[in-house]
Amino acid sequence: MTRHEASSGTGAVAPSGCTNLKLRQLDRALTRHYDAYVAPTGLRNTQYSLLSHVVRLGPIRPGELAACMRLDASTLTRNLQPLVAQGWLVLGPGEDARSRSVSATEAGREKRAEAQRAWKQAQLALNARLGIARVAALHAVVDDCIAALDAADDDIKEPS
Repeated sequence: MTRHEASSGTGAVAPSGCTNLKLRQLDRALTRHYDAYVAPTGLRNTQYSLLSHVVRLGPIRPGELAACMRLDASTLTRNLQPLVAQGWLVLGPGEDARSRSVSATEAGREKRAEAQRAWKQAQLALNARLGIARVAALHAVVDDCIAALDAADDDIKEPS
């Protein structure tokens, strides 16, 4: 039994190093990969993701959009600005005088379709490079971790 196995108490190898650092390193590598494909469309990955969410879900209130994308309100506002300035998204009135709505313009839907073709090529290249089984396993682990962290957050927020 290794030192790491003994410290975990389960027989499994305990993690070495900072999980946050490792995930940020992976995030940066993935961002570079996708940016290489999506950048020629004039979008960054974050912009493509935001545009895609609005096309699929819109018109949508900014707070709901932020929640769907797991962003805080200030990050969403900052990320919306260049897409609105390019004419790909529109901020308009919401259901009442106090709310707003985000929707995609026709130009935004066209830009999303262009970027989606580039994103598809990036995804296929990533699948080929890492292997489909590894990518599927990564998705499963990430989804499980998000669910576990969300459940832990719910436990913290709700008094017993």
